[in-house]
Amino acid sequence: MGLFEDLSKFLETRLEEFLRSHPQLELQALDEQLREQEEDTLRLIGTLQLEQKQLENKILETAQDVKRWHVRIDKAKAANREDLASGAQEREAALLRQGNQLWGQMSGVKERIQKAQELQRQIQVRRQEVRAKAAQVNAERERAAQQSQQTSWETQGWNRSASTTFASSADPLEQVFQRWETDEELERMKRNL
Repeated sequence: MGLFEDLSKFLETRLEEFLRSHPQLELQALDEQLREQEEDTLRLIGTLQLEQKQLENKILETAQDVKRWHVRIDKAKAANREDLASGAQEREAALLRQGNQLWGQMSGVKERIQKAQELQRQIQVRRQEVRAKAAQVNAERERAAQQSQQTSWETQGWNRSASTTFASSADPLEQVFQRWETDEELERMKRNL
């Protein structure tokens, strides 16, 4: 076990070092984790909402049963059937207890839904923060790459070897200078005449 634990710790350490040196990958991994957490939270919310709906239906059924047994109690009392009235009252009381338990369960489910929805909102905010940070890191990397490329272009002429020559017919800058120099020569000759 010690070898596997050591290897596991070594790999975790290397992974952490790699991610620290590549923050964009760390942010991508964090965004992926948050996305998975958000999906899990949305599934949980859906499951809890289904459970809430089922409990609401059971509560309505229980309320209808209570109403039916209450009518039976009144009917038995009107007929002077105390044995039936007593049994109906016990059944009504049991249904009321069951209804109270269902109501308590539904209240607990509603509370869990609210907590899960709040968690989902927090995850969304965190994902937006991570995405903004990733965009910032990418922008900084692009700026650094552009600056590096610009520096490379600026120094490229100085670093070019002396053996590099431009073909005068293919070099547009050479052509512009030749035209300009020719025009200047023509102007000078006109003034001298």
